[in-house]
Amino acid sequence: MSPLFKSALVLGLLSAVGPFAIDMFLPALPAIAADLRASVGTTQGTISLYFMAFGLSQLIYGPLADQAGRKVPIYIGLTLFIIGSIAATLAPTIAALITARMIQGAGAASLMVVTRAIIRDQYRGYEATRLMSLVMLVFSVSPMFAPLAGSGLILMTGWRGIFAAMAVAGIVAFVITALLQPETLPKDKRVKVSLSAMARGARTLFHDPVFLGLTFIGAFSMSAFFVFIASASFVYTESFGLTPAQFSLAFTVNAMGFIGASQIAPGLMRKHGALKIISLGVFGYAASMLALFALVLAGFGTFWVMVAGLVATFAFVGLIIPTAMVASLDDHGEIAGLASSLGGTLQMVAGGIMTAAAGPFFDGTPLPMVAAMMTCSLIALILLLVVTPRARMRMTPF
Repeated sequence: MSPLFKSALVLGLLSAVGPFAIDMFLPALPAIAADLRASVGTTQGTISLYFMAFGLSQLIYGPLADQAGRKVPIYIGLTLFIIGSIAATLAPTIAALITARMIQGAGAASLMVVTRAIIRDQYRGYEATRLMSLVMLVFSVSPMFAPLAGSGLILMTGWRGIFAAMAVAGIVAFVITALLQPETLPKDKRVKVSLSAMARGARTLFHDPVFLGLTFIGAFSMSAFFVFIASASFVYTESFGLTPAQFSLAFTVNAMGFIGASQIAPGLMRKHGALKIISLGVFGYAASMLALFALVLAGFGTFWVMVAGLVATFAFVGLIIPTAMVASLDDHGEIAGLASSLGGTLQMVAGGIMTAAAGPFFDGTPLPMVAAMMTCSLIALILLLVVTPRARMRMTPF
């Protein structure tokens, strides 16, 4: 096994822990709501607050990884993740489960932040790009197979067995880190965290309309996926009568649009320029959601219409998110770590807020979910129209 492929496998498995903790328990959401006597909106808090904790914690792990090395924050994050998973397994109430999920999210954030730093430590240029694509390939397995694994565990153990499996996954990731992942930041290259330098960098980023515009375009593109994640299991099981296993298959089909588009986005960006790909993605995203909303509102929101509309929508979202993330960092190479952490935090928190805001309107039918996703797409479109004139002067033109 080549060193690059070994790194891709190890980092891909570590990066997949966070998404695994989201996707695996989606089929169990209706059962959790029934067992803990919670409303749908309250149960969705197990997702929205997970996202918020995940996002806010990124601001801590980035600087910690620069000061203490790469493995220490991974160990801390995995410890929190395992504790949160055990607490979720034993949770007696929905409030206890939501708290446990927040602990999980705070722990899983370390893996997302630090794996990117490890890639930057080891490789540059083409090899770094190749490694990132391989990591994403391993990472992409989670939304395809985690819901199926979750639906299988529901049949054998009930929903609590899913969180027990997450605890086991966290322990396995801990062992993988200890045995297979070397420390990639030597002690002589570690830097003490400077709060004043971080404040100056944050001030620069918050005064950059292109950075903020591209970050929030990505955020409101990602938010549609978050709303879907929080609502889809209820829609597919209550409105369309799917079993947990059938929902898992439908979720996998929906995710394939995103996965496929995100894999071709780097090549398209290199050929056509970032701004053109982002614009194509946002216009396609908004058009797909407007069409799907109109069909559902008119009474044509059948299962197959939903699947087709969401596959198209997530394909366009798959073009937007990686391209906007890369483009937002172009002018901030000297503070790329801070910019990446801050951008990730803003995106995850925005997604969590949109999911929480949509919760009270959800009634188990497709319309509220689709309406919330359409709202996200229109916000992204407005942001694109506002940021494009400034971005044209600094990015590859149309």
